[in-house]
Amino acid sequence: MNDSLTERLRARTGGICLYGLAPPKRASSPRQLEEIAAQQLARLQPLSIDGLIVYDIQDEAARASEPRPFPFLPTLDPDTYAYEYLASLEIQKIVYRCVARDTPESFIEWLRQQSAATTTRASVLVGAPSRRSEGGIPLSRAYALAREHAPSLLLGGVAIAERHASGANEHKRILAKTASGCSFFVTQAVYDVTSTKSLLSDYALAMCGGHSAPMPIILTFSPCGSAKTLSFMKWLGITFPRWLENDLRFAKNPLEMSLRLCERIFEEIWDYAETKRIPVGINVESVSIRKDEIDASVELFRRLRRGIRNSER
Repeated sequence: MNDSLTERLRARTGGICLYGLAPPKRASSPRQLEEIAAQQLARLQPLSIDGLIVYDIQDEAARASEPRPFPFLPTLDPDTYAYEYLASLEIQKIVYRCVARDTPESFIEWLRQQSAATTTRASVLVGAPSRRSEGGIPLSRAYALAREHAPSLLLGGVAIAERHASGANEHKRILAKTASGCSFFVTQAVYDVTSTKSLLSDYALAMCGGHSAPMPIILTFSPCGSAKTLSFMKWLGITFPRWLENDLRFAKNPLEMSLRLCERIFEEIWDYAETKRIPVGINVESVSIRKDEIDASVELFRRLRRGIRNSER
């Protein structure tokens, strides 16, 4: 495995194509884990992805007042799944780490494990899902510990355009996380073009104010093929403009409509980011475990990657 993804991220290159997934449920038997990993390897190996994101799934019940549309079930440790079960997938993994579950001691031990790896590791650190959540270490402290104990670890941060729509300060969070050591940012699933373009606009303006060149922004896209998936995505905080939600709800084929909408959204944001000289890439995921939506995420990845390749010619 080479470190080409690390090099591209550090060089602030656009057009990076990632795929994201969650580890299997922790209650899965060893045989089930092997079978799930084999299925995902067979699905991912033909895609020629630049890197794989493995999420650290947490219970976000404290973040929302409405009940979770799907029950939360603890998942396997993302490091274990990425580096053991998916070890034969010889591309760089970007593993999320929820520091809200860490003590300083446990986090330092994890950092030392990253430093001891034979290749450069990459991780996106995630804080508590809500200010009401208790325990763990603050994200700012986690960044400081990472700089001290694992300076070679490539750090990424989360960027949420919906947060920018309400407070117009998400670009300031990006700047602060950059100052703390982040070299790239991954958004949550994008369905609201306006809030995303507003975030990129304010970020570009901030770059004109004496800061260095913009960091890569990896835009996440996720198919939505049913009313229940739509409900879950909204529960996660993803914004759907009214017109777009109507198009999805009343489409004869919601999944295909979702793919076409994601293509249009990506093209508009890609063109806009180019005018602002912000390097953007894609991360495609499925928030659903339904086979048709997972298959659709693979098709969406192919379509978006093809769009990027065509625009780069």
